[in-house]
Amino acid sequence: MSERILTKQQSQSRVQDKSQTTVSAEVDKVVLGSVVAFTGIVGLWVAACLVSAMYQAGGPLQLIGGWFKAISGM
Repeated sequence: MSERILTKQQSQSRVQDKSQTTVSAEVDKVVLGSVVAFTGIVGLWVAACLVSAMYQAGGPLQLIGGWFKAISGM
């Protein structure tokens, strides 16, 4: 009788371990997806800012020249 109880307890603990691992894996997927999505949004925003700056400066060479002038104080 006691062997049946021990076997049942061991099988229950295995089921609990598997369910905790599954929940942990799901949470990791959600976190990873959120980080990737946020990185993509920030990347698009950066690209839009650079394109806007190049348009306002008159082109990429003028943008770089203006940046060096601003940094050097000329």
